[in-house]
Amino acid sequence: MTDDKDPRNGHRREFAAAVGRREVRKLRARKSAGKGVWFGLGMFGLVGWTVSIPVLIGIAIGVWIDARWPGPVSWTLVLLFLGVVVGCLNAWYWVSRERSRIEKDDNDDE
Repeated sequence: MTDDKDPRNGHRREFAAAVGRREVRKLRARKSAGKGVWFGLGMFGLVGWTVSIPVLIGIAIGVWIDARWPGPVSWTLVLLFLGVVVGCLNAWYWVSRERSRIEKDDNDDE
C-alpha cells in the first residue's frame, strides 16, 4: 500500500536522501584518504615557495640596483614589496585552482 498522500512517504524520501548523501561522503572520504597530512603539507610548501621565491628575487634585484645606482629611492624595499604582492597573487592562484578542483570533484561525486 503505497499511497502518495501518506505523510510517511515524505519522511521516507527524506531519510533515503540523507542516507544517500552520507554514503557519497563516505565514498569520497575513502577515495581521498591518502591525501590527508601529506597533501596539506605539500600545499603548505607550495604556497610558501610561491611567496618566498618572488620576494627573494625582488630583494636580490633591489640590492643589485641599489649597489649600482644609489639614489633617494631604496629599490630593495620597492622590489621587496613588489615580490610580496606577486608572491601572494601567485599563491592565491594556486590555492583557488586547487579549491576549484576539489569543488569539481565534490560536484562530480554527487
